[in-house]
Amino acid sequence: MTRVVRTGMDFKSLLAGIALVGLLSASAVAQTSEYCKEPKTGTKDVPIFSPPLGNVVTGSGRLQFYSAPNAACAIDGVFVIPKDFLVAYAQTDSGWTSVMYVNPRTGADVSGWVRSERLKATGTMGPRQ
Repeated sequence: MTRVVRTGMDFKSLLAGIALVGLLSASAVAQTSEYCKEPKTGTKDVPIFSPPLGNVVTGSGRLQFYSAPNAACAIDGVFVIPKDFLVAYAQTDSGWTSVMYVNPRTGADVSGWVRSERLKATGTMGPRQ
């Protein structure tokens, strides 16, 4: 014997709900891409450091990289850890720093934005020998 359970939602309502979710998702992606545009450095709002500054990561745990100075713009799987060295190029008044990290073993580099409060200026451009 087959039992049919009615949920109170008809097929048209289900399709309308799916369409609404799709529209909201597209809107969120559009807003995220708008907010994740990297700002122009060397401006009043994002002055550059000249020369660039050496920094070491402080605190505990991972320091996430972002594609722009906005918490909604995390770069998946890209982070540094305490004691890693970064080169800082610019900083916003809202607590973000534009940085580059070079992996000392592979030479691979990555650039992005990190939260400034986790950085400590070293005055050097790399690890001390």
